[in-house]
Amino acid sequence: MTMPEFHNVRAWVFDLDNTLYPPSARLFDQIEIRMTDWVMQALRVERDEADRLRRHYWQLYGTTLAGLMSEHGVDPAPYLTSVHDITLDHLEQDLPLARAISALPGRRIVYTNGSRPYAERVIEARGLSGLFDAVYGVEHAGFRPKPERAAFETIFTADGIDPATAAMFEDDPRNLAAPHDMGMRTVHVAPLPAPAPHIHHHTDDLAGFLSRLLPGPG
Repeated sequence: MTMPEFHNVRAWVFDLDNTLYPPSARLFDQIEIRMTDWVMQALRVERDEADRLRRHYWQLYGTTLAGLMSEHGVDPAPYLTSVHDITLDHLEQDLPLARAISALPGRRIVYTNGSRPYAERVIEARGLSGLFDAVYGVEHAGFRPKPERAAFETIFTADGIDPATAAMFEDDPRNLAAPHDMGMRTVHVAPLPAPAPHIHHHTDDLAGFLSRLLPGPG
């Protein structure tokens, strides 16, 4: 089965965390611990308060970093280096996903609220190196995070993407609202669906979903 609504797509935009690897890898468990530790040290608060602020800023601003920059004027560079200094030992290469991505026509990019160096490490660990035309981190959006529309506009303008011929793959439903409004096809990648008007498709199997987008042999 192919999906005609993707036939005009010539730019494929993938989130990174919990999208190009399964949530069961639990990388964000490591990142959240490091974020909380960083907030404790930077703001000189106890762990419970640091954890509360981490979650509050993520909910309010889109990322903990955006909240720290807005409310405390923190320097983003050391923060991004610190929180992404995690082990990727338990990530596995995904050959079916690599084959499915390599078959997509047009431009293929990764756009994450994390940093590009971290994204490149994850991509390599998943066996996806060399498949993407560009990898963008939050630093390339001027540290504006998804779900802000201005963040998407900055990245898409820099890359020359026309949203009318592009698709966005994301695990966080709120990060699909702006792409939908800009005219993109939107795909929620997660174990469970989160039905919403701005989500066109849901899948819990990214490789399988991508393999159905294009006509097969013959």
